[in-house]
Amino acid sequence: MDRDKISIEHLNFYYGSHQVLKDVTMPVREHAITALIGPSGCGKSTLLRCLNRMNDTIAGARAEGAVLLDGENIYAPGTDVVRLRKRVGMVFQRPNPFPQSVYDNVAFGPRVLGLDRETPLDEIVEESLTGAFLWDEVKDELHRSALALSPGQQQRLCLARVLATQPEVVLMDEPASALDPIATQSLEQVMVRVKERYTIVIVTHNMQQAARVSDWTALMWIGDLVEYGPTERVFTNPRSQRTNDYVTGRMG
Repeated sequence: MDRDKISIEHLNFYYGSHQVLKDVTMPVREHAITALIGPSGCGKSTLLRCLNRMNDTIAGARAEGAVLLDGENIYAPGTDVVRLRKRVGMVFQRPNPFPQSVYDNVAFGPRVLGLDRETPLDEIVEESLTGAFLWDEVKDELHRSALALSPGQQQRLCLARVLATQPEVVLMDEPASALDPIATQSLEQVMVRVKERYTIVIVTHNMQQAARVSDWTALMWIGDLVEYGPTERVFTNPRSQRTNDYVTGRMG
């Protein structure tokens, strides 16, 4: 039975006086991959960042409405944003490993959060790299600089760094846009495999990628949610003409 891990309810979002999201309401299913698609500037990355309040760091940004994580509004007064971002981790568009060793990249979050008081760091690092399907490639080079890895390996390392903090949800903002096709394929395979343990939301400009990896798809258009539904239906039998025009390349 499908369960909503996140419920977005009548969400409006503003940068100063400029409204970027307009009354967005949609669920995010647990243990599934939800793809946010749409043309540049349509609000999909803003919507993604609303899910762990990453937009809070931008001056003049404000949200109206609610985002419920397991039934609790993350925008309620008194929300522990640090705890929220532990529960809802994020992988950014370009690989951004720290200029440290592979080991220290993965161990950074657990050290800060004190997770190593419960589980040995070595165990956390191995489990996280294994979860990102990178362990076999780097297990003999854990103390090598992360910057020496290939871009595809760096992006999987960034995913491992997120997994090390034991999140429930993983947000991915165009994580393959800077990768070659082989590295993209590897990252997509990782996403499909780890959804059994995590809920994943991905922003992508790549229609083929959305069709390949996602279970649910939402089309954003200039701040509006045009359509949301199972990916196969959205791509093969959309309910909106605008969706049909976008996924077939006639618009956007």
